[in-house]
Amino acid sequence: MLTSQKHLFSLEEGIHYINCATMSPNLKSVEQAGFEGITRKSNPQKITQETFFETTIPVQKAFAKLINCDDFERIAMIPSTSYGMAIVARNLGFKPNLKSGQEIILVHEEFPSDVYAWEELCIDKGLKIKTILPPNTLENRGKIWNESLINSINANTCLVVISPTHWADGTRFDLEAIGRQCRLYNALFIIDGAQSIGALPIDIQTFRPDAVINVGYKWLLGPYSAGVAYFGEYFDTGSSIERNWINRVGSENFRNLVNYQDHYRPKADRYNVGERSNFILNPMLETSLNQLLDWGVDNIQNYCKNLLEEPLKILQSKGYWVEDEAFRSNHLVGIRIPKGADIIKIQAELKKRNVVVSFRGEAIRISPHLYNDQADIDFLVEGLLSF
Repeated sequence: MLTSQKHLFSLEEGIHYINCATMSPNLKSVEQAGFEGITRKSNPQKITQETFFETTIPVQKAFAKLINCDDFERIAMIPSTSYGMAIVARNLGFKPNLKSGQEIILVHEEFPSDVYAWEELCIDKGLKIKTILPPNTLENRGKIWNESLINSINANTCLVVISPTHWADGTRFDLEAIGRQCRLYNALFIIDGAQSIGALPIDIQTFRPDAVINVGYKWLLGPYSAGVAYFGEYFDTGSSIERNWINRVGSENFRNLVNYQDHYRPKADRYNVGERSNFILNPMLETSLNQLLDWGVDNIQNYCKNLLEEPLKILQSKGYWVEDEAFRSNHLVGIRIPKGADIIKIQAELKKRNVVVSFRGEAIRISPHLYNDQADIDFLVEGLLSF
Protein backbone atom coordinates (compact mmCIF):
# COMPACT_ATOMS: atom_id res chain seq x y z
CA MET A 1 0.00 0.00 0.00
CA LEU A 2 1.27 3.46 -0.88
CA THR A 3 2.21 5.91 1.83
CA SER A 4 2.38 9.69 1.57
CA GLN A 5 4.68 10.84 -1.21
CA LYS A 6 4.84 14.45 -0.07
CA HIS A 7 8.65 14.37 -0.13
CA LEU A 8 8.57 13.98 -3.93
CA PHE A 9 6.68 17.26 -4.46
CA SER A 10 7.68 20.91 -4.22
CA LEU A 11 4.96 22.10 -1.85
CA GLU A 12 5.41 24.99 0.57
CA GLU A 13 5.68 23.86 4.18
CA GLY A 14 2.59 24.60 6.27
CA ILE A 15 0.17 24.73 3.32
CA HIS A 16 -2.53 22.06 3.32
CA TYR A 17 -3.20 21.85 -0.39
CA ILE A 18 -6.16 19.54 -1.00
CA ASN A 19 -6.99 20.93 -4.41
CA CYS A 20 -5.53 18.77 -7.19
CA ALA A 21 -8.77 19.20 -9.13
CA THR A 22 -7.75 22.81 -9.77
CA MET A 23 -4.06 22.24 -10.43
CA SER A 24 -1.51 19.75 -9.21
CA PRO A 25 1.78 20.80 -7.65
CA ASN A 26 4.91 19.77 -9.50
CA LEU A 27 6.81 16.66 -8.70
CA LYS A 28 10.48 17.49 -8.17
CA SER A 29 11.30 15.10 -11.01
CA VAL A 30 8.91 17.01 -13.29
CA GLU A 31 10.57 20.27 -12.32
CA GLN A 32 13.95 18.81 -13.19
CA ALA A 33 12.70 17.59 -16.57
CA GLY A 34 11.50 21.14 -17.28
CA PHE A 35 14.84 22.66 -16.30
CA GLU A 36 16.67 20.24 -18.56
CA GLY A 37 14.28 21.08 -21.40
CA ILE A 38 15.01 24.79 -21.01
CA THR A 39 18.77 24.27 -21.07
CA ARG A 40 18.43 21.94 -24.05
CA LYS A 41 17.26 24.79 -26.24
CA SER A 42 20.26 26.81 -25.10
CA ASN A 43 22.26 24.49 -27.35
CA PRO A 44 19.92 24.18 -30.35
CA GLN A 45 22.55 22.36 -32.42
CA LYS A 46 21.59 19.31 -30.34
CA ILE A 47 18.00 19.51 -31.55
CA THR A 48 17.92 17.43 -34.73
CA GLN A 49 15.07 16.44 -37.03
CA GLU A 50 14.77 13.19 -35.05
CA THR A 51 14.32 15.20 -31.86
CA PHE A 52 11.03 16.60 -33.13
CA PHE A 53 9.51 13.12 -32.79
CA GLU A 54 11.53 11.80 -29.87
CA THR A 55 9.75 14.06 -27.37
CA THR A 56 6.22 13.04 -28.37
CA ILE A 57 6.31 9.27 -28.76
CA PRO A 58 7.17 8.53 -25.07
CA VAL A 59 4.23 10.69 -23.97
CA GLN A 60 1.88 8.96 -26.41
CA LYS A 61 3.01 5.53 -25.23
CA ALA A 62 2.72 6.37 -21.53
CA PHE A 63 -0.77 7.84 -21.85
CA ALA A 64 -1.88 4.91 -24.01
CA LYS A 65 -0.76 2.55 -21.27
CA LEU A 66 -2.54 4.61 -18.62
CA ILE A 67 -5.92 4.21 -20.37
CA ASN A 68 -5.27 0.66 -21.65
CA CYS A 69 -5.02 1.68 -25.30
CA ASP A 70 -3.05 -0.86 -27.34
CA ASP A 71 -2.09 1.59 -30.09
CA PHE A 72 -0.11 4.72 -29.16
CA GLU A 73 -0.72 6.18 -32.64
CA ARG A 74 -4.26 6.90 -31.45
CA ILE A 75 -2.89 9.48 -28.99
CA ALA A 76 -2.51 13.12 -30.06
CA MET A 77 -0.79 16.02 -28.32
CA ILE A 78 -3.17 18.88 -27.48
CA PRO A 79 -2.78 22.06 -25.39
CA SER A 80 -6.19 22.20 -23.72
CA THR A 81 -9.65 20.69 -23.30
CA SER A 82 -11.13 23.33 -25.61
CA TYR A 83 -8.69 22.34 -28.37
CA GLY A 84 -9.66 18.68 -28.11
CA MET A 85 -13.38 19.47 -28.04
CA ALA A 86 -12.95 21.73 -31.08
CA ILE A 87 -11.61 18.71 -32.99
CA VAL A 88 -14.65 16.70 -31.92
CA ALA A 89 -17.01 19.52 -32.92
CA ARG A 90 -15.42 19.86 -36.36
CA ASN A 91 -15.83 16.16 -37.05
CA LEU A 92 -19.30 15.80 -35.56
CA GLY A 93 -20.40 18.02 -38.43
CA PHE A 94 -19.43 15.23 -40.85
CA LYS A 95 -21.26 12.47 -38.98
CA PRO A 96 -23.30 10.31 -41.37
CA ASN A 97 -27.05 10.89 -41.13
CA LEU A 98 -26.61 13.95 -38.88
CA LYS A 99 -29.94 15.80 -38.89
CA SER A 100 -31.26 19.12 -37.72
CA GLY A 101 -32.96 18.77 -34.36
CA GLN A 102 -30.66 16.05 -33.04
CA GLU A 103 -29.30 16.47 -29.54
CA ILE A 104 -25.92 16.82 -27.86
CA ILE A 105 -26.25 15.51 -24.33
CA LEU A 106 -24.41 17.12 -21.41
CA VAL A 107 -24.96 17.10 -17.66
CA HIS A 108 -25.85 20.11 -15.54
CA GLU A 109 -23.02 22.50 -14.67
CA GLU A 110 -20.54 20.75 -16.93
CA PHE A 111 -17.14 22.40 -17.39
CA PRO A 112 -17.47 25.40 -19.76
CA SER A 113 -15.07 24.05 -22.42
CA ASP A 114 -17.38 21.03 -22.78
CA VAL A 115 -20.32 23.39 -23.38
CA TYR A 116 -18.99 26.25 -25.52
CA ALA A 117 -17.49 23.86 -28.10
CA TRP A 118 -20.88 23.16 -29.69
CA GLU A 119 -22.31 26.68 -30.00
CA GLU A 120 -21.42 27.36 -33.65
CA LEU A 121 -22.09 23.78 -34.70
CA CYS A 122 -25.59 23.92 -33.21
CA ILE A 123 -26.33 27.08 -35.18
CA ASP A 124 -24.83 25.70 -38.38
CA LYS A 125 -26.40 22.23 -38.24
CA GLY A 126 -29.56 22.97 -36.27
CA LEU A 127 -28.51 20.77 -33.37
CA LYS A 128 -29.73 21.20 -29.79
CA ILE A 129 -27.98 20.88 -26.46
CA LYS A 130 -29.88 18.80 -23.95
CA THR A 131 -28.74 19.26 -20.37
CA ILE A 132 -29.53 16.48 -17.90
CA LEU A 133 -30.33 17.95 -14.51
CA PRO A 134 -29.65 16.26 -11.19
CA PRO A 135 -32.69 15.39 -9.08
CA ASN A 136 -34.14 17.95 -6.70
CA THR A 137 -33.44 15.66 -3.78
CA LEU A 138 -30.06 14.73 -2.28
CA GLU A 139 -31.30 11.25 -1.44
CA ASN A 140 -29.98 8.78 -4.05
CA ARG A 141 -28.83 11.80 -6.05
CA GLY A 142 -26.06 10.06 -7.99
CA LYS A 143 -28.15 7.01 -8.78
CA ILE A 144 -31.09 9.02 -10.08
CA TRP A 145 -28.86 11.37 -12.08
CA ASN A 146 -27.12 8.44 -13.77
CA GLU A 147 -30.44 6.84 -14.64
CA SER A 148 -31.75 10.09 -16.10
CA LEU A 149 -28.64 10.50 -18.22
CA ILE A 150 -28.68 6.95 -19.58
CA ASN A 151 -32.42 7.05 -20.31
CA SER A 152 -32.03 10.33 -22.20
CA ILE A 153 -29.78 8.73 -24.85
CA ASN A 154 -31.97 7.69 -27.77
CA ALA A 155 -32.26 7.69 -31.55
CA ASN A 156 -32.25 11.50 -31.56
CA THR A 157 -28.88 11.69 -29.80
CA CYS A 158 -25.83 12.49 -31.94
CA LEU A 159 -23.24 13.09 -29.22
CA VAL A 160 -22.74 12.52 -25.48
CA VAL A 161 -19.98 14.36 -23.62
CA ILE A 162 -19.35 13.24 -20.06
CA SER A 163 -16.71 13.40 -17.34
CA PRO A 164 -16.21 10.20 -15.32
CA THR A 165 -16.29 12.37 -12.22
CA HIS A 166 -18.24 15.63 -12.29
CA TRP A 167 -15.71 18.45 -12.08
CA ALA A 168 -17.73 20.54 -9.60
CA ASP A 169 -19.33 18.11 -7.14
CA GLY A 170 -17.61 14.75 -7.69
CA THR A 171 -20.62 12.75 -8.86
CA ARG A 172 -19.40 9.59 -10.59
CA PHE A 173 -21.02 8.52 -13.86
CA ASP A 174 -21.33 4.97 -15.17
CA LEU A 175 -19.17 5.11 -18.30
CA GLU A 176 -19.74 1.50 -19.24
CA ALA A 177 -23.53 1.88 -19.29
CA ILE A 178 -23.35 5.27 -21.03
CA GLY A 179 -21.02 3.91 -23.71
CA ARG A 180 -23.27 0.91 -24.28
CA GLN A 181 -26.29 3.19 -24.76
CA CYS A 182 -24.34 5.43 -27.15
CA ARG A 183 -23.40 2.45 -29.33
CA LEU A 184 -26.98 1.23 -29.31
CA TYR A 185 -28.13 4.50 -30.86
CA ASN A 186 -25.00 5.30 -32.92
CA ALA A 187 -24.17 8.41 -30.87
CA LEU A 188 -20.59 9.57 -30.49
CA PHE A 189 -19.28 9.01 -26.97
CA ILE A 190 -16.71 11.54 -25.74
CA ILE A 191 -15.00 11.43 -22.35
CA ASP A 192 -13.48 14.51 -20.71
CA GLY A 193 -10.90 12.83 -18.50
CA ALA A 194 -9.48 16.00 -16.93
CA GLN A 195 -10.85 15.29 -13.45
CA SER A 196 -10.31 11.54 -13.41
CA ILE A 197 -7.58 10.05 -15.55
CA GLY A 198 -4.43 9.60 -13.50
CA ALA A 199 -6.31 9.11 -10.23
CA LEU A 200 -9.27 6.95 -11.27
CA PRO A 201 -8.81 3.80 -13.40
CA ILE A 202 -10.15 4.40 -16.92
CA ASP A 203 -10.12 1.49 -19.38
CA ILE A 204 -11.08 2.34 -22.95
CA GLN A 205 -11.33 -1.34 -23.85
CA THR A 206 -14.27 -1.52 -21.42
CA PHE A 207 -15.85 1.89 -21.99
CA ARG A 208 -15.12 2.10 -25.75
CA PRO A 209 -15.30 5.88 -26.20
CA ASP A 210 -14.83 7.55 -29.56
CA ALA A 211 -12.50 10.12 -28.03
CA VAL A 212 -10.91 10.97 -24.68
CA ILE A 213 -9.79 14.54 -24.08
CA ASN A 214 -7.33 15.16 -21.25
CA VAL A 215 -5.35 18.12 -19.93
CA GLY A 216 -2.04 17.44 -18.24
CA TYR A 217 -1.91 19.88 -15.33
CA LYS A 218 -4.40 18.24 -12.98
CA TRP A 219 -4.43 14.50 -12.22
CA LEU A 220 -1.71 13.72 -14.75
CA LEU A 221 0.60 15.88 -12.56
CA GLY A 222 2.06 17.50 -15.66
CA PRO A 223 2.62 21.06 -16.87
CA TYR A 224 0.06 23.62 -17.97
CA SER A 225 -0.69 23.81 -21.74
CA ALA A 226 0.33 20.19 -22.33
CA GLY A 227 -2.40 17.60 -22.79
CA VAL A 228 -3.22 14.40 -24.61
CA ALA A 229 -6.20 12.96 -26.45
CA TYR A 230 -7.28 9.54 -27.65
CA PHE A 231 -9.14 9.39 -30.98
CA GLY A 232 -10.87 6.19 -32.07
CA GLU A 233 -11.64 4.88 -35.55
CA TYR A 234 -14.40 7.40 -36.23
CA PHE A 235 -11.73 10.11 -36.45
CA ASP A 236 -9.23 8.22 -38.62
CA THR A 237 -10.07 10.14 -41.78
CA GLY A 238 -11.40 13.26 -40.10
CA SER A 239 -10.60 16.93 -40.46
CA SER A 240 -8.00 18.61 -38.24
CA ILE A 241 -8.36 22.18 -37.01
CA GLU A 242 -4.77 23.02 -37.99
CA ARG A 243 -2.91 22.60 -41.26
CA ASN A 244 0.58 22.20 -39.87
CA TRP A 245 3.60 20.55 -41.47
CA ILE A 246 4.58 17.95 -38.88
CA ASN A 247 1.26 16.08 -39.07
CA ARG A 248 1.79 15.26 -42.78
CA VAL A 249 3.21 12.06 -44.26
CA GLY A 250 7.00 12.19 -44.57
CA SER A 251 7.45 15.13 -42.20
CA GLU A 252 10.35 13.37 -40.49
CA ASN A 253 12.43 14.07 -43.62
CA PHE A 254 13.19 17.80 -43.40
CA ARG A 255 14.86 17.92 -46.79
CA ASN A 256 11.60 16.78 -48.38
CA LEU A 257 9.37 19.37 -46.67
CA VAL A 258 9.38 21.51 -49.82
CA ASN A 259 7.43 18.74 -51.52
CA TYR A 260 4.05 19.49 -50.00
CA GLN A 261 1.90 16.59 -48.93
CA ASP A 262 -1.86 16.20 -49.10
CA HIS A 263 -1.92 13.17 -46.84
CA TYR A 264 -1.72 13.09 -43.06
CA ARG A 265 0.24 10.75 -40.86
CA PRO A 266 -1.94 7.81 -39.68
CA LYS A 267 -4.67 7.82 -37.07
CA ALA A 268 -4.54 10.53 -34.37
CA ASP A 269 -1.36 12.16 -35.71
CA ARG A 270 -3.44 14.46 -37.92
CA TYR A 271 -4.85 16.14 -34.80
CA ASN A 272 -1.60 17.11 -33.06
CA VAL A 273 -1.26 20.76 -32.11
CA GLY A 274 1.34 22.77 -34.00
CA GLU A 275 4.76 22.70 -32.35
CA ARG A 276 3.69 19.49 -30.66
CA SER A 277 7.39 18.60 -30.18
CA ASN A 278 7.63 21.03 -27.24
CA PHE A 279 11.10 20.34 -25.84
CA ILE A 280 10.21 21.64 -22.37
CA LEU A 281 6.64 20.53 -21.67
CA ASN A 282 6.74 17.08 -23.25
CA PRO A 283 9.59 15.75 -21.09
CA MET A 284 7.75 17.10 -18.04
CA LEU A 285 4.55 15.31 -19.02
CA GLU A 286 6.44 12.13 -19.86
CA THR A 287 8.04 12.18 -16.41
CA SER A 288 4.73 12.66 -14.59
CA LEU A 289 2.95 9.95 -16.61
CA ASN A 290 5.70 7.45 -15.89
CA GLN A 291 5.50 8.26 -12.19
CA LEU A 292 1.75 7.60 -12.23
CA LEU A 293 2.32 4.28 -13.98
CA ASP A 294 4.94 3.39 -11.40
CA TRP A 295 2.59 4.16 -8.50
CA GLY A 296 -0.45 2.57 -10.13
CA VAL A 297 -3.72 4.46 -10.50
CA ASP A 298 -5.59 1.89 -8.36
CA ASN A 299 -3.14 2.57 -5.55
CA ILE A 300 -3.67 6.32 -5.81
CA GLN A 301 -7.45 5.84 -5.62
CA ASN A 302 -7.11 3.56 -2.60
CA TYR A 303 -4.76 5.98 -0.85
CA CYS A 304 -7.30 8.79 -1.24
CA LYS A 305 -10.05 6.49 0.03
CA ASN A 306 -8.10 5.62 3.18
CA LEU A 307 -7.30 9.28 3.72
CA LEU A 308 -10.92 10.48 3.54
CA GLU A 309 -13.01 7.52 4.70
CA GLU A 310 -13.22 8.28 8.43
CA PRO A 311 -13.15 12.10 8.08
CA LEU A 312 -16.15 11.95 5.73
CA LYS A 313 -18.06 9.88 8.27
CA ILE A 314 -17.30 12.49 10.91
CA LEU A 315 -18.47 15.30 8.66
CA GLN A 316 -21.68 13.42 7.83
CA SER A 317 -22.38 12.94 11.54
CA LYS A 318 -22.13 16.73 11.92
CA GLY A 319 -24.65 17.46 9.18
CA TYR A 320 -22.53 17.62 6.04
CA TRP A 321 -23.94 15.86 2.98
CA VAL A 322 -21.72 13.45 1.05
CA GLU A 323 -22.74 11.48 -2.05
CA ASP A 324 -23.32 7.73 -1.66
CA GLU A 325 -20.06 5.83 -1.99
CA ALA A 326 -21.20 3.98 -5.13
CA PHE A 327 -21.62 7.29 -6.97
CA ARG A 328 -18.52 9.18 -5.93
CA SER A 329 -14.81 8.76 -6.49
CA ASN A 330 -12.24 8.95 -3.72
CA HIS A 331 -9.94 11.54 -5.24
CA LEU A 332 -12.61 14.22 -5.78
CA VAL A 333 -15.48 14.56 -3.33
CA GLY A 334 -18.09 17.29 -3.21
CA ILE A 335 -19.67 17.96 0.18
CA ARG A 336 -22.51 20.29 1.11
CA ILE A 337 -22.71 22.32 4.28
CA PRO A 338 -25.24 21.70 7.08
CA LYS A 339 -28.36 23.81 7.33
CA GLY A 340 -27.68 27.00 9.21
CA ALA A 341 -23.94 26.92 8.57
CA ASP A 342 -22.29 30.06 7.19
CA ILE A 343 -20.26 29.29 4.06
CA ILE A 344 -18.37 32.59 4.34
CA LYS A 345 -17.28 31.75 7.87
CA ILE A 346 -16.23 28.25 6.80
CA GLN A 347 -14.14 29.72 3.98
CA ALA A 348 -12.48 32.10 6.45
CA GLU A 349 -11.75 29.31 8.93
CA LEU A 350 -10.16 27.16 6.23
CA LYS A 351 -8.07 30.07 5.01
CA LYS A 352 -6.91 30.78 8.56
CA ARG A 353 -5.61 27.21 8.75
CA ASN A 354 -3.92 27.41 5.32
CA VAL A 355 -6.29 24.77 3.95
CA VAL A 356 -6.76 25.07 0.19
CA VAL A 357 -9.88 23.49 -1.35
CA SER A 358 -12.32 24.72 -4.00
CA PHE A 359 -15.87 26.01 -3.84
CA ARG A 360 -17.84 25.04 -6.95
CA GLY A 361 -21.57 25.66 -7.24
CA GLU A 362 -23.24 24.30 -4.11
CA ALA A 363 -20.33 22.04 -3.20
CA ILE A 364 -17.06 22.28 -1.33
CA ARG A 365 -14.71 20.29 -3.53
CA ILE A 366 -12.09 18.22 -1.73
CA SER A 367 -9.45 16.68 -4.00
CA PRO A 368 -6.45 15.04 -2.27
CA HIS A 369 -3.48 13.22 -3.75
CA LEU A 370 -0.41 11.33 -2.58
CA TYR A 371 1.21 14.58 -1.42
CA ASN A 372 -1.47 14.85 1.28
CA ASP A 373 -1.25 13.17 4.67
CA GLN A 374 -3.52 12.81 7.67
CA ALA A 375 -2.39 16.14 9.13
CA ASP A 376 -3.72 17.95 6.04
CA ILE A 377 -7.10 16.26 6.43
CA ASP A 378 -7.20 16.97 10.18
CA PHE A 379 -6.80 20.70 9.51
CA LEU A 380 -9.53 20.46 6.87
CA VAL A 381 -12.00 18.79 9.24
CA GLU A 382 -11.17 21.22 12.03
CA GLY A 383 -11.94 24.14 9.76
CA LEU A 384 -15.16 22.61 8.44
CA LEU A 385 -16.45 21.94 11.95
CA SER A 386 -15.71 25.42 13.26
CA PHE A 387 -19.07 26.87 12.20
